[in-house]
Amino acid sequence: MPHGQAAQVLVTAGHSKEMADQLHFMMGKFRADIPCDRDYSPRHLWLKSLDDQILRVGLTAYSVRLLQDVYFLEWSIDPGTYVVDRQEIGEIESSKAVSSLFTPCAGLLIDFNETLLNDPSAINTDNYGNGWLFDMKTEDRLLTPEEYIELLADGWEKTQRTIKGQLH
Repeated sequence: MPHGQAAQVLVTAGHSKEMADQLHFMMGKFRADIPCDRDYSPRHLWLKSLDDQILRVGLTAYSVRLLQDVYFLEWSIDPGTYVVDRQEIGEIESSKAVSSLFTPCAGLLIDFNETLLNDPSAINTDNYGNGWLFDMKTEDRLLTPEEYIELLADGWEKTQRTIKGQLH
């Protein structure tokens, strides 16, 4: 991280069985929680193992914070589709922008969280729980929570310039 950069990383223990240890990335005055019980994609998606083969995928707190209020979600492919890394699979609309959704890695897309199509508010309020996006199978290597935090810290200065550019 460049000298003088104001990113801060905290490590805290969970307060219950359900809540795993977490890392926290400070986005200025806002905290992005990074649970340690899952892997991460450089495209700001988390992937949590449901069993030996299936991973549940959702948006990280970092991406939800940058998007802000998500109010529309649409998928452009069907379950059962084999996807390549960084394939566009849908669109998400928030108070900030309309953005394409891309796969975190190559694999088989199994199922979408259909509840979000009618009401995507769980992405804003419970992104690591009921706000999950889809399930998939992959054999690709993903980022550990520590590697993901490093990725955030390395790109934070550029992200801040982008955000400031959008405001002016």
